[in-house]
Formats: sequence, structure tokens, C-alpha cells
Amino acid sequence: MHILVTNDDGVTAPGLLALAQAVRPFGKVSILAPDRNWSASGHVKTLDRPLRVRPVVLTDGSEALACDGAPSDCVALAHAGFFDEKIDLVVSGINPYANLGHDVTYSGTVTAAMEAAIWEMPAVAFSVDSPDNHLGLVDYAATAAIATQVVESVIQYGIAPHLLLNVNVPYLPLEQIKGMQITRQGLRVYHEQFDKREDPRGKPYYWSIGSVPGGIPERGTDVGALAEGYVSITPIQLDLTAYHWLPELNTWKFGPKVSEQG
Repeated sequence: MHILVTNDDGVTAPGLLALAQAVRPFGKVSILAPDRNWSASGHVKTLDRPLRVRPVVLTDGSEALACDGAPSDCVALAHAGFFDEKIDLVVSGINPYANLGHDVTYSGTVTAAMEAAIWEMPAVAFSVDSPDNHLGLVDYAATAAIATQVVESVIQYGIAPHLLLNVNVPYLPLEQIKGMQITRQGLRVYHEQFDKREDPRGKPYYWSIGSVPGGIPERGTDVGALAEGYVSITPIQLDLTAYHWLPELNTWKFGPKVSEQG
């Protein structure tokens, strides 16, 4: 079993090290992660410049590789043969904040797992719901323990092609977590605002000042599970087609075909 560990917070982020240590009992672990923070970067693909990779040493003395590309670039490199051995499983995280609902389209943590799913590599994204105003270091111990359990199950049962698991863990001691729930994506509530300012040369720029997203804690959703003290495990598919709306859309009249004009 060859496991790739990556993230979107950068190769030196403590959450990545916690995740790497959690999955080491399952086989060979290779770490290839961005050399800087790519939070909220979405699914990025670098095409207009070369990617560079350099070795780094993590705080526990283990070796890792830092790439100047995005999280999805790291996964694509690994799939394309950067390592001598093929990758059997991709784990991404541990992100210090939850990735719920529509967050998955923004999250570099989740879209790294999406890149793996594109190439039919089993993938799991891990995040912990630490409070936005948390002071001091984030405690990843409980999430790392949950990651061990989830990865063990993934290895045992497998993940269907083009799917990934998005795992969110409440910020609680392990003994206070009530269990795990299989959930659907919930409704995230965003509060986007921009403050218009001027630079020293009088040219305008815009600074995002929106407050922290909320969510509707509906039972059965990822938002609801966290609110109740449960780990949320959401299966995510790459096919975004709204199948239920296809019949309605087929009733639309789009006007004459181009070939019929003239």
C-alpha cells in the first residue's frame, strides 16, 4: 500500500504531519504538498509554467517534498509517475477548518482529493471544525485518530471510481465525539462583502471582509452532523449533472438551429 499525503495549507502545516503519522501503519507514505498556503484555491491546474519540487524535512525528522504548484498539481504529478511506485490511496489534510456544503468547490483540501478521483485513485479529504477565533495551536489528535479508522475502512472496502470521501471532524476530544454519520452535503451560508479602497496611487482595489460562513444544521447533512457532535463522512462524486432537471430543460425552445438560418 502506497499512500500519498498532501494538503492545501503547505507542506510544513502541522495538520499534514498529523495525517501522515496517522496513516503510516498502513504502508509506505509519500508526502508531496504545496510549498505555500493554497486555502480556498479551488481546483487549480498549472499549465503556463513548469512545476518545481524540492525536498524538505518535517519537524519529526521525516522527509517530504514541496511543490510550487497547487494541491491538485501535486496529485497529478504523483499520478503521472513522479514516484517509482504507483499511488494506491490519496489522503488530503488535515485542514484546520471544516469543509462543508458548497465549500468543496473552494477547498484545496477537497479538490486535491477530486484530482485523485479524476484518475480513479481512492481519495479522502480530512478537515477539523476548529473555531475561527481559536487561540493557540490546533489540536489534531482526535482527527488523526478518526483518520486512522476511516483509512482502515477504505482499504478494507474500497471506493468506487470517480468518488471521494469528504470527512469533517468536530473540534472535540476523541472521547466526546458521538460517532460517525454518513451524510449528504448541507447548505452553507456565506456572507460575502468587499471593501473598496484606494492604493497610494489612487487606483481602486477590493478587500474581502465577509464574516465566517455559517450553515443550516439539517439532520442528515454534514453541517448537521458536526452540530450534533458527530464525524461527517460525505461521498462526493465528480458528475455534477442535475439529472432531475434534464426533462425540464428539454422542453425549452432555444430558437432555430444555426444550420436552419439564412
